[in-house]
Amino acid sequence: MKIGTVIGTVTFSHLAPQFRGGKWVMVSPMGSEELTGKRTYSQASTPVVYDKLGAGVGDQILYVEGAEATQPFPYPIPLDAISVALLDSFQFSPPA
Repeated sequence: MKIGTVIGTVTFSHLAPQFRGGKWVMVSPMGSEELTGKRTYSQASTPVVYDKLGAGVGDQILYVEGAEATQPFPYPIPLDAISVALLDSFQFSPPA
């Protein structure tokens, strides 16, 4: 699992029927500098994540990538990342 901040949404003109009921969000992954407040947004790549939890811009989420992202579905689906939790709060202490 990875932690990230939703920084935008993606709109499609056509969408596979398997994805109805959810939306797509752009996520800025959070590393140690983002978790400690030294930097607002990650300089890493920005994944597009499938979300059925209702995450909005500015929300912090947990998401999974790869084969684990397809586990909630009972059939094969072309998916690379999915949100799994909306975070109310978190605490991070970098290792000494």
